[in-house]
Amino acid sequence: MLADNLKIVQGKIEAALQNRKEKKETGDAVTLVAVTKNHTPEVITEALALGVECIGENRVQEAKHKKEVLPAGGKWHLIGHLQTNKARQAVALFDLIESVDSERLLALLDEEAARIGKVQEVLLQLNIAEEEQKTGFSKEEYQAILPKLDAYKNICVRGLMVIAQACTDVEETRPVFAKGYACFCKLKEARPEVDCLSMGMSNDYTVAIEEGANMVRVGTALFGQRDYSLKF
Repeated sequence: MLADNLKIVQGKIEAALQNRKEKKETGDAVTLVAVTKNHTPEVITEALALGVECIGENRVQEAKHKKEVLPAGGKWHLIGHLQTNKARQAVALFDLIESVDSERLLALLDEEAARIGKVQEVLLQLNIAEEEQKTGFSKEEYQAILPKLDAYKNICVRGLMVIAQACTDVEETRPVFAKGYACFCKLKEARPEVDCLSMGMSNDYTVAIEEGANMVRVGTALFGQRDYSLKF
């Protein structure tokens, strides 16, 4: 099943790239992050064997359990909200933390990375849809943090992460993704090393790619429905 689903997702990614109306600053390739929340460690082994390179987990504890029982492999992304008291564990576990959503968290990650001699790669999560139930930098908070980024010597800001609002018509997400792309372009002007724009999940990743995403976080479309009976 996974092999077939992966081919479908990869096909849709390629089609979305072809549907772009203009050349994007994010390039013409898309990184697929396979989201394995509430799936067994075995599916990670299968995904890596099929050529998937990036594994996305929402929770620190679940990722810790899976990494302990799996052989080393893949690049691990944290895509869920990170509580500040889990910053130390997150730095030890993840190659890329996509969900940095506050100045306090950024400072803690810098501190923990310095403690173990690591430069932690991160994305800044923007709450472009301005949804109260979602985390992420507001427009004002994002503008305020930008001049301070160079102070964090053990942090490498790779780019931005955006989550669109849930809606019945996926086209309604397009303006949010377009704003995310505009923010990426402006950030890249100031910081040429920036190269990641993570936008889009199973229900809206094709629209996100059309609007400029070069990283998508896909779980259900690959692995089917999550098994919430699993305990980690």
